[in-house]
Amino acid sequence: MATQVKPISQAAMDRFDLRGRAVIITGGGKGIGKVYAREFARAGARVLAADIDGEGAEAVAREIVAEGYEAVGMRVDIADPAAVEAMAKSALEHFGTVDILVNNASLMSVLPRRDWMEIPVEEWDRVMEVNLRGMFLCCRAVAPTMKDRGRGKIVNISSSRVWEGTPLRLHYTTSKAGVVGLTRALARELGRHNINVNAITPGATMSETQVASSSGNYLATRVGGRAIERPQIPEDLVGAVMFLSTQASDFMTGQTINVDGGKAMH
Repeated sequence: MATQVKPISQAAMDRFDLRGRAVIITGGGKGIGKVYAREFARAGARVLAADIDGEGAEAVAREIVAEGYEAVGMRVDIADPAAVEAMAKSALEHFGTVDILVNNASLMSVLPRRDWMEIPVEEWDRVMEVNLRGMFLCCRAVAPTMKDRGRGKIVNISSSRVWEGTPLRLHYTTSKAGVVGLTRALARELGRHNINVNAITPGATMSETQVASSSGNYLATRVGGRAIERPQIPEDLVGAVMFLSTQASDFMTGQTINVDGGKAMH
């Protein structure tokens, strides 16, 4: 006799429900961010894809809308305070609120891999300006709305480089270590407002931007040492980011989840 399968309870489904949630995804016009934007929309969220490549962000939004979901794309330089405030304002105008911020944008793929002594000071400063100041500005822009609503989810994208000490982009690795510190301290500042601040550390991921900036030999070396011995793709990150954006993670804050196929374990 076949066992009757009971229906999933509504309470269980609600924990993972993103339907109607308004999410800002920075760096949402290309690479991993484009995948986040598409998959959040398919899960029922309303998406604002922000990217310094405005045409890319708008193209992503058009693709999402063509599938029957809700999305807006806009050009945003996250290092520019006025542009970031305009981004938050646009989300409020289109969606009426901001429930989730995914801080995905960063300066990485255009950076040459080179010895740390050869990094120009101007390049170091620009990486910190985008990867840390930009994240700070985005958090600051959405916090008032989240405070007013008494809830919110902020997911910061760091890098597994911080666990491995990966060389040749010292400024990028340093900035991503800073993301972990920002996440922990901001979680304590916002916890009383029921706003969760967490991070993930992706491994080297076969996104369009990573592939374009890396040799095949380099990408092959990044697979070695993983417990799951295959290339990492953007879709491998979606579940962790979504989990940290739902009610299922309501009692988690200040945490960093490593998603790299088991290469770095901590």
